[in-house]
Amino acid sequence: MPEWFILLFLFLLGSAVGSFLNVCILRIPKNTSIVFPPSHCPVCKDPIPFYLNIPLISYLLLGGKCRKCKTAISFQYFFVELVTALTAILLYFFFGLTLSLPAAFLFCAALIVITFIDLEHRIIPDRISLPGIVICFVSSFFTPWTDPVQSGIGILVGGGILFLFAEGYHLLTRKEGMGGGDIKLLAMIGAFLGWKGALTALMAGAFLGSLVGIVLILFKGKNTKYAIPFGPFLSAGAFLSLLWGDQIVRFYLSLGR
Repeated sequence: MPEWFILLFLFLLGSAVGSFLNVCILRIPKNTSIVFPPSHCPVCKDPIPFYLNIPLISYLLLGGKCRKCKTAISFQYFFVELVTALTAILLYFFFGLTLSLPAAFLFCAALIVITFIDLEHRIIPDRISLPGIVICFVSSFFTPWTDPVQSGIGILVGGGILFLFAEGYHLLTRKEGMGGGDIKLLAMIGAFLGWKGALTALMAGAFLGSLVGIVLILFKGKNTKYAIPFGPFLSAGAFLSLLWGDQIVRFYLSLGR
């Protein structure tokens, strides 16, 4: 099978999955079904026919507007579809056509949904993280980067370290410093990547979060009390840990030499 065909198939599949992820991002925070009703305009409720529900292409053909009421459609829909498609291709270059590819893709798909929900609503739904912990643990039986023992430890370490941090911060300041969603998310990451991967994801996420926080303080005039959701940074850290975890650890250790 020619590689261009595989890449095209993965791009189309990824964009289709991205379309479904958009539905999840919109409906899960509202605790509504992700299956019914079918896709429709959120403003005028006009149903979207299948021929206008083609990932990426339909957004461009409609000019980013509803065909009936002409309400602007958020660019996020197009962006999520594109990011998911490109993620599928990137994972293929790392894992090839192996069982690791669908496992890694589903994991990253969950991270994409979590990222956009947390950015908008400041929550990480249990509907994703709790089943995700179980599914990620099951995947450890056949993925090469961890095993059931390391996955189980990863759940305890990932969830435990943020739980202790949150409790310690609360005792010292009497304020909530870390949401329960972040704790469950890192437990899910630990289930998929093992305890070392969870710590790497936490380290990378904290570094990225610090950079963004500094930029906001310098250019937006935000003070240190400005709330920045940590879920997107944890998700980014998990993605980096999945693909370049060993390199990140080696680089970190080299700084102390």
